[in-house]
Amino acid sequence: MASASVLVPAPGLSGGCPDWTHQAETTGTTIMAVEFDGGVVLGADSRTTTGSYIANRVTDKLTQIHDRIFCCRSGSAADTQAIADAVTYQLGFHSIELDEQPLVHTAASLFKEMCYRYREELTAGILVAGWDKRRGGQVYAVPMGGMMVRQPFSIGGSGSSYIYGYVDASYKPGMRKEECLAFAANALSLSMDRDGSSGGVIRLAAITKDGVERKVILGNELPRFSSL
Repeated sequence: MASASVLVPAPGLSGGCPDWTHQAETTGTTIMAVEFDGGVVLGADSRTTTGSYIANRVTDKLTQIHDRIFCCRSGSAADTQAIADAVTYQLGFHSIELDEQPLVHTAASLFKEMCYRYREELTAGILVAGWDKRRGGQVYAVPMGGMMVRQPFSIGGSGSSYIYGYVDASYKPGMRKEECLAFAANALSLSMDRDGSSGGVIRLAAITKDGVERKVILGNELPRFSSL
């Protein structure tokens, strides 16, 4: 009597489908924001992953909330996009009611309230940065759990653990815009070299009273610190 054959799924397959098809899309990432006299600089890598699969190599993790207010997103892509959309909507109404540009602190407070209220359900780490006429350039960190703190510079995401030493040693109070842009590019490039969830291109934004300047550094133009 012939024995019955047993089908064994190939490694990495679940129900005949690759494991990554059942994984949530995340921006396991490196994000950064720095204050300078007259504005702020934001930066992020561009890799989005689904499990071990790279779902998008050129994601824009710098999300505009208002004319001169941006946020950097890390964590669950769905969660951070939903939060950013909700805050953009609320801040827009707030600006219309006051008939003036909203404050960066107000935007950060909205992120804080939402992240704290849904802290058990959300996986979201946010950096809020921008310029307003009352306090100039500001950077606020809103990590998972809903805390909010203003910092002269802040980093976040899975790749940030690789560059704490570099940013602590390299940051100097009173840096100019060009120095902040170079500082962010160098830090992000170092992180992308080490962190498997960070990669792609570097997206930078400089926000001042005059508006927003955006820049993309392609993979072949990234700062290099090693010949290996």
